[in-house]
Amino acid sequence: MRAMTASTKALTQRALFPPGTKKRDAGFVNDRVTLRTSDGQRVVLVDGQPVHHYSVEDGTAEAYSMVTLVEGGLADQNDVARVFGYSVRTIRRYEARYDQGGIAALGRPTGRPVGTRSRKKIDGRRAGLVLGLKTEGLSNREIARRLGISETAVRKRVKRSGWASTQQQRLLFESGTEQSSSPSPAGRVPSPSRMAIDAAAAPPRSAANPLDRTIDRLFARLGLLDDAEPVFAPSASLPRAGVLLAIPGIVASGVIDAARAIYGERALAPAFYGLRTTIVALVLLALLRIKRPEALKEHAPSELGRLLGLDRAPEVKTLRKKLELLARQGGAERFGRELAQRRVAERGRMLGFLYIDGHVRVYHGKHRIPKAHVPQLRLAVPGTTDYYVNDKQGEPLFVVTAEANAGMVKMLLQLTPQIRSLVGEKRRPTIVFDRGGWSPKLFAQLIEQRFDVLTYRKGRIDKIDERLFKVHATRIGGRKISYRLHDTRVVFLDGALVLRQVTRLTDDGHQTSILTSRFDLKPIEVAYRMFERWRQENFFKYMRDEFAIDALAEHAAEPDDPTRTVPNPARRVMDDQVAAARAAEGKLAQEYGRAAIDNPEAVRPTARGFKIAHGKLGNRLRAAREQLAELRRQRAALPERVPVGVALGGAPVLKLASERQHLTTVLKMVAYQIESDLVGLLRPHYARVDEEGRTLIQTAIQSAAAIATSKSGLAVTIAPLSSLHRSRAVHAVCAALNKAAVVFPGTTQVMHFGVAGNPDEAQKADKSGQG
Repeated sequence: MRAMTASTKALTQRALFPPGTKKRDAGFVNDRVTLRTSDGQRVVLVDGQPVHHYSVEDGTAEAYSMVTLVEGGLADQNDVARVFGYSVRTIRRYEARYDQGGIAALGRPTGRPVGTRSRKKIDGRRAGLVLGLKTEGLSNREIARRLGISETAVRKRVKRSGWASTQQQRLLFESGTEQSSSPSPAGRVPSPSRMAIDAAAAPPRSAANPLDRTIDRLFARLGLLDDAEPVFAPSASLPRAGVLLAIPGIVASGVIDAARAIYGERALAPAFYGLRTTIVALVLLALLRIKRPEALKEHAPSELGRLLGLDRAPEVKTLRKKLELLARQGGAERFGRELAQRRVAERGRMLGFLYIDGHVRVYHGKHRIPKAHVPQLRLAVPGTTDYYVNDKQGEPLFVVTAEANAGMVKMLLQLTPQIRSLVGEKRRPTIVFDRGGWSPKLFAQLIEQRFDVLTYRKGRIDKIDERLFKVHATRIGGRKISYRLHDTRVVFLDGALVLRQVTRLTDDGHQTSILTSRFDLKPIEVAYRMFERWRQENFFKYMRDEFAIDALAEHAAEPDDPTRTVPNPARRVMDDQVAAARAAEGKLAQEYGRAAIDNPEAVRPTARGFKIAHGKLGNRLRAAREQLAELRRQRAALPERVPVGVALGGAPVLKLASERQHLTTVLKMVAYQIESDLVGLLRPHYARVDEEGRTLIQTAIQSAAAIATSKSGLAVTIAPLSSLHRSRAVHAVCAALNKAAVVFPGTTQVMHFGVAGNPDEAQKADKSGQG
């Protein structure tokens, strides 16, 4: 060893540590540290004094010199990396190695060290453990610590599970299928037969480890899987597993079947997250108050995935891609109508009264889109108007997006054909709406189409003598109702339309008039049904606060019809000018009238004398009248409506893309309906259901639950709630759900629900203890 030549040493150092990427003859690190290189030797000077001297091939010595400069405070990492020709990340890696093993660690050769446990290759058993621990949300560093391997090995294994070598896996799969032993005429081996691929298209259930879905993901990548089968892992306490209470509602709503009917069974196939999984995930996320796909960043995919029977839930990019694929088919409105038909078949008795109202989604982006009037703001702002149709209990039936924020009068005529297709030709539903739909001509058209109307009367109305009001009282829906009412008939359209007017007198003397074509109802029921319109207002507020229906699901804009007509903006300008001219003319007329009243007849007994005395004022009044008449003639010459392209002065005619927004809104409506159905099951068992019903259901949905599985069953046991009577109420809801024997979508497992601790037995024990 002592006889080792200098060249041999250089070769050894070159093998241990490769040279840097850049070499400079001279370099200035800072005002204290400089670097000089000559004849293969390098010197590092500090304040002019040499502190390091080594061969440029000696990578260990160069790494040591850089580390000492940084750790000694003589230079920072950026300057050292710049002059020596390395990256800052490399300097940091050298510092970490030096801290762990000194100079010897700086000279570690590349590749895996032989015989060291820290870089031990992951065997087949550990590979499964790595993926299992990863799905539980553990970091790469923690997995490496538990398994006694390096973090780099864990990272590589995770990366490999992300299909980095998909082509090799495909070739491996194809090599195992039936192939012809004789080459083709071109000298190539034939591809696997279609029969062999179809035979492998149904992958075996991954029951060995529900948290390792590697095989399923491989089949999805190979195009042989349409949707991953839910396989639940047992858990003693899975966060938010109470949301599985909604699965019976999802099945009963028919949302999965409706999606298949509209979008097709293979709408998202081939995929690990297929159509069924995507629809179920979107509804459950809405119930968990994860209101937008972007909010998934704040939640662990592994925990949410276990609620779906998967290793991970779809993340932001994946979920947005699924929505985009569905939106491209343009079936959101048909999807909503399909769900509405199923809802009507289930709740047809609730359709005697239908409440219709518009809700404006205010837009704050950069696109120039039509404006809509927002009553809360008392302003016209850019936005999109959605018209909702709700049943008499306030439950949503379907929603339609208005073109260019059309008003209630126009939209009612567009909605009636859809309503008629839902309720059938034999029924005569009553449409309830607010003053925005006031139009006697519209009322006549609706009645002609075999619809009844119920709305507030608009305009000035002569007050009715309070002595004519009578007290009416009854009980409707378990509630005691009492109003002071006056009932009469009113005529519109020159006697062609006769309606009934029911007026309510409040304690402060205010009178509210209601118009209807229903002459068969009692006056108190007419008033009650009209005032119940606030159920729809409460629905809008709840959906806005709890489900974020105003949040944009997509920010894109699409071209609108440039030939669509809008009110002429030039007429609005003329309207302002006419109003100003009318005000000026009125002011002069008042001044002229006061002068006439105050005219002393003894001085000017004749009208001629008065006009002469006030000639200037008269001239100003005549000029104002002529100007007003001219402005009115100019306004009359302008068309009332013009194409929107003309109104915008040639600017692009745009509207917000509505397909993805409409789809997410429909699914949030389904989530609201499921929540309402759970509140209905809760009603007989909870006294304060009207005040706290939805809050209690939401608490149960957000609760942790134990999951137990078998070949034919899936047991969900929710953790006890804050009090015994609340646990008993939720336990009663679970018992009602168990009667339906619902199978989790995509499996054959019958779901069973319960609350831990058996609240019924706990109540009996509590009563016996009190006795």
